[in-house]
Amino acid sequence: MGVHDQLQIEVSHDGGRAILALVGELDMASADRLQQAVDDDALRTETSVVLDLEGLQFIDSTGLRVILRALERCRGRGQEFAITRGSPQVQRLLSITGVAAHLPTISSTDEMVA
Repeated sequence: MGVHDQLQIEVSHDGGRAILALVGELDMASADRLQQAVDDDALRTETSVVLDLEGLQFIDSTGLRVILRALERCRGRGQEFAITRGSPQVQRLLSITGVAAHLPTISSTDEMVA
């Protein structure tokens, strides 16, 4: 299985928000793809960035690190940042590591980032 099979990122733009829908696995092999997507110039003009984790089935510590880096990057650009809930495995890892407490979470991509 190649990196492109492990993580798919669909980027959409909606009313000043960039939504990055993640599907598959976010780990050491695929984390750079998410980092590149967050660093893309097309996201700089948006007022907020949402990582949609609904389709994410697996995440490891490298994936956690890149999500936290995305939060810092967006805040540094003056953008709001939020995630949606992921699979039970993803939510468990976010909770156990304490990362969930640092990530603004919205119930769906339709909800506005506060």
